[in-house]
Amino acid sequence: MDIVERFLKYVSFDTQSDENSGVTPSTPKQMVFAQYLKEELQSLGLEEITLDENGYLFATLPANTDKPLPVIGFIAHMDTSPDMSGEHVTPRIVSQYDGEDIVLCPEEQIVLSPKQFPELLDHRGEDLIVTNGKTLLGADDKAGIAEIVSAMVWLKEHPEVKHGKVRIGFNPDEEIGLGAHKFNVEQFGCQWAYTMDGGELGELEFENFNAAAAVVLVKGRNVHPGYAKNKMINSLRVANEYVAALPAEQVPERTEGYEGFFHLIGMEGTVEETKVSYIIRDHDLGLFESRKQLMQDVAALLNRKYGEGTVTLQLKHQYYNMRKQIEPVMHVIDIAKEAMLAAGVEPKVKPIRGGTDGAQLSFKGLPCPNIFAGGLNFHGRYEFLPIPNLRKAMQTVVEIVRIVGERG
Repeated sequence: MDIVERFLKYVSFDTQSDENSGVTPSTPKQMVFAQYLKEELQSLGLEEITLDENGYLFATLPANTDKPLPVIGFIAHMDTSPDMSGEHVTPRIVSQYDGEDIVLCPEEQIVLSPKQFPELLDHRGEDLIVTNGKTLLGADDKAGIAEIVSAMVWLKEHPEVKHGKVRIGFNPDEEIGLGAHKFNVEQFGCQWAYTMDGGELGELEFENFNAAAAVVLVKGRNVHPGYAKNKMINSLRVANEYVAALPAEQVPERTEGYEGFFHLIGMEGTVEETKVSYIIRDHDLGLFESRKQLMQDVAALLNRKYGEGTVTLQLKHQYYNMRKQIEPVMHVIDIAKEAMLAAGVEPKVKPIRGGTDGAQLSFKGLPCPNIFAGGLNFHGRYEFLPIPNLRKAMQTVVEIVRIVGERG
């Protein structure tokens, strides 16, 4: 099966995760896909295949040399984002993209245009896989799975490339921040690994945001509006005061690179009670802690103004920047750079403006930087995957295995 055919098969599975389910995997449909992958890996002749009750699928490409070599791994996640439907994904291939608008859905006039997405023009002349405008595509991260599986197939078919034991792992629930929580690092048994979960061609990432989630609960006092003077506390207005007290320029739509932000992701309420949800992000740990402190300070300020207990802040840690875990083992980055160059790809080392399972795995003792999977515009109807990116990512996996096999 060609890598493109494999990818198109994978995206036919609906695997959206659900942050409210409270179980692992968070949706049963992820386990359906995991079972399919397990059977595929068995048919391909991989060994030590395990699928646990939480949906973590591990397998081994055995060493084909007696040379003592480190065990390395490649990881990708099976779930797709809850932000956009992943049901009935109907991709199509745009051959030799001409640089013009791509009509995804004529009935609803949904268009993928370089005017809004100028990165399209970087792929003029290439074959692109796009959506029908009604769902996401699922390249995040089924492209990563297809690349890893296809690389294992290639290595089995080319025994002249000597290599050590290679482990592969596919996990659920990365999109809701839980992909690494029940990942058994000891069972996986690697010296280091790579997540194939990045975006554009050449991306190589070992710095990510420090991350937390915040919920601001505002308790109001409802009184008949005709007689409300000096009595009513409108929780909606207090919530808006809270939002306005945070730096207006430090939001996702106004930041880039290493700049952190406060991201307002939800607000719902009445006069009586309002709930405001945020995510907090910063690469610098000191600035990250300052952001959390600012949110606490604003809550305290409003409680002094409206009365103690009016505003309650709930902070929940999510993950930390993996950089400090990777810096002592920078050879894993050097190998990835060399592998990309061997595959004809220019490495682009950049910070992740987000997080990956690799960040949490690095803090669990498995150094795990992130490599491009090739897709763009993740989590929505405008997602697309240049086919050359897909193939180059697979070649990068092969080259990493080859380099480690040659040098140990």
